[in-house]
Formats: sequence, structure tokens, C-alpha cells
Amino acid sequence: MSKAQPRPEVEKPEIEAEDDQLNRAIEELRGVLSEEEKRPGAAPAAAGNSVIFDIPVEVQIVLGSTEMPVSDLMTLQKGSTVALDRRIGEPVDVVVNGRRIARGEITVLESDPSRFGIRLTEIVAATKSA
Repeated sequence: MSKAQPRPEVEKPEIEAEDDQLNRAIEELRGVLSEEEKRPGAAPAAAGNSVIFDIPVEVQIVLGSTEMPVSDLMTLQKGSTVALDRRIGEPVDVVVNGRRIARGEITVLESDPSRFGIRLTEIVAATKSA
């Protein structure tokens, strides 16, 4: 009977070091982009030569949610009211590609009072993925 050799485990400090390096690179990129925007006569960052600015993302503003039986769902019609799990004045979630990145409050657009938007009040801290 031979003894099984223990399998080497992936060292977590290496993964954490890579995450830290990536986070530093992202922060450095943000700093460079914000410095470029502040320069007189500089083109907006979105007009820069970086390919990443052209990647489409899905942005959702989540006002709230609710659960209901299918029978109640089937009785909905024009003019029906659906109660959500949030109250007026509570922050709404800003979700990008399925991940919550910020919270904000609903505001009326100054340029067009018939439309509304979201004023960001909190940016969700980046979490390390497993």
C-alpha cells in the first residue's frame, strides 16, 4: 500500500497579488483618463483611441421588485398597480451586466422636465471574485 502524495494547492497569496496588481492598474487608468479630461482642449475620454470604450454593456435601473402568483399576474391589465418592495425616496440600484455597481436617487432632468434620470449617490466597492 503506497501513501498518497498530497496535491499542491494553489497559493492564495499569488491570486491576491494578481488581484491587487489588477486593481492598481485600473486605478492608474482611471487617474490617467481623468487627467486627460482636465487638460484644456482635450477630447472626451469616450472619443479616445481605446477599444474598451466601444464595448456595449447592459445598464438597468432597478426601482424594486415583487412576488405574485401567476393568477395575479394574469389578471393585470392597463391601469393596474403593482406594489414594489421599496418606498418612495429609497435609493434605486444601478446594475451593469447583472452586477450591482451603484445606488442612486431618481431625479428630473433639467434639460427635459418630462424625463427622469438617476443621480448616483453611492458606488459599490469592488469585491474580489472567487
